[in-house]
Amino acid sequence: MQNVYLAPETDEDDLYSGYNDYNPTYDTEELENDTAFQQAVRTSHGRRPLSKTSLASSMGRPMTGAVQDGVARPMTAVRAAGFTRAALRGSAFDPLGQSRGPAPPLEAKPEDSPEEKIKQLEREVNELVEESCIANSCGDLKLALERAKDAGRKERVLVRQREQVTTPENINLDLTYSVLFNLASQYSANEMYTEALNTYQVIVKNKMFSNAGILKVNMGNIYLKQRNYSKAIKFYRMALDQVPSVHKDMRIKIMQNIGITFIQAGQYSDAINSFEHIMSMAPNLKAGYNLTICYFAVGDREKMKKAFQKLLAVPLEIDEDDKYISPSDDPYTNLVTEAIKNDHLRQMERERKAMAEKYIKAAAKLIAPVIDTSFALGYDWCVEVVKASQYVELADDLEINKAMTYLRQRDFNQAVETLKMLEKKDSRVKSSAATNLSALYFLENELAQASSYADLAVNSDRYSPAALTNKGNTVFASGDYEKAAEFYKEALRNDSSCTEALYNMGLTYKKLNRLDEALDCFLKLHAILRNSAQVLYQIANIYELMEDPNQAIEWLTQMISIVPTDAKALSKLGELYDGVGDKAQAFQYYYESYRYFPSNIEVIEWLGAYYIDTQLYEKAIPYFERASLIQPTQVKWQLMVASCFRRSGNYQKALDTYKDIHRKFPENVECLRFLVRFCTDIGLKEAQEYATKLKRLEKMKERREQRIKSGRDGGGGSRGRREGSAGSDSGQNCSASSKSERLSAKLRALPGTNDPYESSSNKEIDASYVDPLGPQVERPKTAARKRSEEDDFADEELGGDLLPE
Repeated sequence: MQNVYLAPETDEDDLYSGYNDYNPTYDTEELENDTAFQQAVRTSHGRRPLSKTSLASSMGRPMTGAVQDGVARPMTAVRAAGFTRAALRGSAFDPLGQSRGPAPPLEAKPEDSPEEKIKQLEREVNELVEESCIANSCGDLKLALERAKDAGRKERVLVRQREQVTTPENINLDLTYSVLFNLASQYSANEMYTEALNTYQVIVKNKMFSNAGILKVNMGNIYLKQRNYSKAIKFYRMALDQVPSVHKDMRIKIMQNIGITFIQAGQYSDAINSFEHIMSMAPNLKAGYNLTICYFAVGDREKMKKAFQKLLAVPLEIDEDDKYISPSDDPYTNLVTEAIKNDHLRQMERERKAMAEKYIKAAAKLIAPVIDTSFALGYDWCVEVVKASQYVELADDLEINKAMTYLRQRDFNQAVETLKMLEKKDSRVKSSAATNLSALYFLENELAQASSYADLAVNSDRYSPAALTNKGNTVFASGDYEKAAEFYKEALRNDSSCTEALYNMGLTYKKLNRLDEALDCFLKLHAILRNSAQVLYQIANIYELMEDPNQAIEWLTQMISIVPTDAKALSKLGELYDGVGDKAQAFQYYYESYRYFPSNIEVIEWLGAYYIDTQLYEKAIPYFERASLIQPTQVKWQLMVASCFRRSGNYQKALDTYKDIHRKFPENVECLRFLVRFCTDIGLKEAQEYATKLKRLEKMKERREQRIKSGRDGGGGSRGRREGSAGSDSGQNCSASSKSERLSAKLRALPGTNDPYESSSNKEIDASYVDPLGPQVERPKTAARKRSEEDDFADEELGGDLLPE
C-alpha cells in the first residue's frame, strides 16, 4: 500500500464545471411565456446577429473558448460536431457536406500513354506464362511450348518499349527471369535439349539475375538424359559450388545426383564416396540403398553388410501407430483421432514407410546370395539384422521372399519347408504363407493339400483376395463352378482390382455356358489390362461361341497386334476367315502361322489343300512332304505327294514316289491301285506284278471281313469276352486320360488357359513362370479334337477328299 496515493479532497477550481447546469433556454414547455421568443417569432428580431454578451447571457454558461474570470474555457469537439463559423453566420446545418453535390470523377489517364501500354504488355506476358504452366501440368506439352515462345516474344517487345520510356534500371528483371526459365523448362519437357541448354545459358550468364547458378542443376539433368555423364557431373559440381552451405538439403540432393551419375557411368568408387558423404551428413533411404548397390557392384561383402545396416539405421521420422488409437471415451478426442487417421500427413507417412520397406527388401534380395557361402545363410543374416532394427515386421516378409527365391531356383521342397515354418506366425504372415502353399500344391495338382491350405489362408484373413481366389481355384478344379463363382465374387468385393479373381470368374461363367456374364467379366478386365493377350483371346473365343465371327475376328486382330508371333492365334484367325469365306485372308494368316510354327499338322493340311484348290500342285508338294516327316507312319501324306507329282505332269517322279510308298507300306491297297493304273497306262511290265499283288490283298481283305462278320454272328460268350476285354482297355484308356489331364493341369493353371490360375500378387507370391514355347492362349477343344493326331486320319479314305478324281 505504500505505493498507493489517494487524490486530495481539497476544493480546487474545476475547469469542466457548469456542464450539468440546466439552461432554461431549452425548456420548450415555457416557450409561450418566453417574451423574447415570442417577439422574435412575430418580428425579424430573431434574424439579428447575436452578440457575444447576449448569447452568453441567454445560455447561462460561458461559450466554448470564452474567457471568464481570467481563465479560458477548454476547446472541446468544435469541428467534429459540425459546429463551424458558417453556422454562426446563419448557414444551414450540413455536417456531411451534402449541399456541395457529388465528388467530381477522377481524371482518366489516356489509354495510349506509354505507361499504360507497358502495364498491358506485362499483364499479357504473365497470362501467357500461366497458360504455359497450366498446359504443361495437363500434359499438353506442345501447347505449353507455344505459349512459352509467345511469352518470350512479347517480353522482348516489352523490354524495348520500357528502354525507350524509362531508364534501364527500371526493367522488370523478375518477369524476364520467369519467362526465360519457363521457356527453358518447356524446351526440356519437349526433349528439345539443345534449345533448353541455350536458354539456360542466357540466364546463367546474366549477372543481373541473382542465384541463377542453381539452374546449372537443370543443365546437368539434361546432360544426364543425353548420357553425357562427364558434362553432367561438371555442371552438378558447379551448382554445388554456388549453393551456400546453409542450404544443406539442396547440397545433399545435388550430391545424390552426382552419385547416381557416377553409377550410370560405371564409376562405382566415385559413387561410393558421394553416398558415403551423404550418409555421414544426412542419411536417407535412397542414399543407403544406392550405397548398397555400389558395394554389390564392386563385390565387397563386408562393406555390403555395413551399407545394409546403415540403410536399416535411417530414421523414418514418422509417428507410431499408437497415436491413431483413441485411449479414452472422450467424443472430442475420438473425433480428432478419426480425422487424422487418413489425412494427408498420415498418407505421407504410409508412403514413406512403404518406400523404406521396398528398399530394404530389394537390398536383401540383392546381397543375400553373395554375402555368405550360400544363399540360405545370406538370407538368414539379413533376417537377423532386420529383426534387431526398427523394421521387425519385415523379417517375416523376407522369409516369404526367401521361399519365392527357392521357387525361382526350382527348389520346391525348400520353398514348401520355408513357408510351413511361417504357419505359426501372426495372422497376416500365416495367411500369406498358406496362400502361397495353396498355389504351389494347386500347380502340382494335389488338390486336397491345396484346398486345406486355402481354407487356412481364408480363416487367417477372410478379407484377403488372394486367399479367396485360391480357394475358388480348388473348388473350380473339383467341378463346383457355382461355388467357385461365389468365392471369386467375394474376392472382388474385398478388392475390386483383383484381376485374377475377375479373370477366373469369367472362365467359370464360360464353363456354366453363361456367355453374356462371361463376356461382361472379360470386357471389364480389358478396361483394366488393355494389352493382355489372354483377355483379348477370351473375348474373341466367347464371340465365336456366340456365333459372331466378325466380332471374334476383330478382337483376335487386336490380339495379333500385341503378340504378332503367336502361331496358334494366327491359325485361329485363319480358321475364322475361312469360315466366313475369305480364302485370301485365311491363307495369309495360315501362312504366317506356318512361318512361326511349321509343325502344326492342321495348318500344313489347310495350306496344301489351298494350293490344290487353286491347282498349284507344285507349291502343295513341300507342305505334304513336311507333313510326312512329322508323321512318317501316316501313308496319306506320301500319297498326296505322289498325287501332286502326277497332277503336275511329272509322271516319272510320281511313279518313283508310288514305288517308294509300296516298299514302305506293302499292304496298302490304294497305293497298289495307283501303281497298276500307272504302269498299265505307260505300258510297263511291272503292271501284271502289281495287279497280282492287288488281287491277293483284296482276297485277304474279303476273307478278313468274312471272319469278322462270322464272329459277329457267333455266340454271346465270345461277345461277352470281347466286351470284357474292351472294358479293360477302356479302363486303361481312362487311366491314361486322367494322367494326361494331370500333366496338362500345370499348363491350365497358367494365365490364358481354360482353367483358373493362382493368385500371384507381389504381396503373396513373387514367382514368375515362363513357357518356353512363347505366349500361349486357350484353344477350345471339341469332341473331334480329343483324339490323337495320328487317329485323326485313320478313318479317312486315302486320297479321297483332298484329291478328287
